[in-house]
Amino acid sequence: MITIKKIDSKKGLKAFVKFPFSIYKDSKYWVPPIISQELQTFDKKKNPIFQDADATFFLAYKNGEVVGRIAAITNWLEINKMNQPKMRFGWFDFIDDLEVSKALINEVKKIGIQNKLDYMEGPVGFSNLDKVGVVTYGYDVVASMITWYNHPYYVKHYEALGFAVEKSYSESTFPFKNVHPDFFYKAQELIKKRYKLRALKFTKTEEVMPYADKMFDLFNSSYAQLSSFVEISDIQKEFFKKKFISFINPEYIKFIVDENDKMVAFAIVLPRFAKTLQDIKGKLFPFGFLKLLKAKKESKEVLFYLIGVEPEYQNKGVHAVIFNEYYNTFKEKGIETCYRTPELDDNEAIQKIWKHFDPKVVVKRSTFRKDL
Repeated sequence: MITIKKIDSKKGLKAFVKFPFSIYKDSKYWVPPIISQELQTFDKKKNPIFQDADATFFLAYKNGEVVGRIAAITNWLEINKMNQPKMRFGWFDFIDDLEVSKALINEVKKIGIQNKLDYMEGPVGFSNLDKVGVVTYGYDVVASMITWYNHPYYVKHYEALGFAVEKSYSESTFPFKNVHPDFFYKAQELIKKRYKLRALKFTKTEEVMPYADKMFDLFNSSYAQLSSFVEISDIQKEFFKKKFISFINPEYIKFIVDENDKMVAFAIVLPRFAKTLQDIKGKLFPFGFLKLLKAKKESKEVLFYLIGVEPEYQNKGVHAVIFNEYYNTFKEKGIETCYRTPELDDNEAIQKIWKHFDPKVVVKRSTFRKDL
């Protein structure tokens, strides 16, 4: 007998956040989230996304034990402003029991029908800065702090429940030795001179903050053409600044500006915290925070998180300026391996950027869709 419970209490949300720790306790590849950060994401008083979205959280029980979870999400900005009648769902985890996954997805279906939406898609988060997709290839690759991991049986459940692939993403990696500065050094010098561009360099997090809002504005404009994109609102910017920038080495944040100090491109790279996050098991205290700080300084692996270029500067080689800046930083830091976050397979522009580094695809993931 499967019982589904709607979660409203803090105790229930803690159980929601901690459920994956049980089904992945023996996995070498799953990377635990930071528990306090997950709880903040779901806190309707602390996360400004709830000004533009609603979320309902469900847990599935079998014989008194938690056996699954799901978040049903309605992003009203996406629905009303972008005319996308989509019911989102995410944080969808379950034991290998079709009755469990079916019961959970039915709760999402009910809410979608109540709101007169056309289809549901997941797993996705609230916005484009959240985790996305179920792993379909690369189950033997350690996940990152910004991706979900899942057992292989998840895909079979989606298919059995009548879902079809909606969007596909790839993650790749390449050794730093594949980066040859001769390829982009001369080009970036010409581009900087032609368009009167310069790179801003940072050594302290507080130096980055005055530019953060401009970065999010550029993020919105540079990704607007993607079909899956939902813009980041002004109030969300503050939340994401606190959530992400403190974890980023300031040297790994690159802003390119023109002669009027207008930002025309940006890039953010993260240290790859995967092993440390596995070690601290979701807890910042008493020692987790210190271990993350140590990894932040010493990690020889980096994760390219975001790259954005103002539309009028796209296809003008501005990426060469960004890569030249990173080459110098990575060489100084002794970086050995570079990873890329999930990128849409149909985003041809981004694929062209990376091809010169001969990346190897190591993980594929997809979102799944079903009409309501």
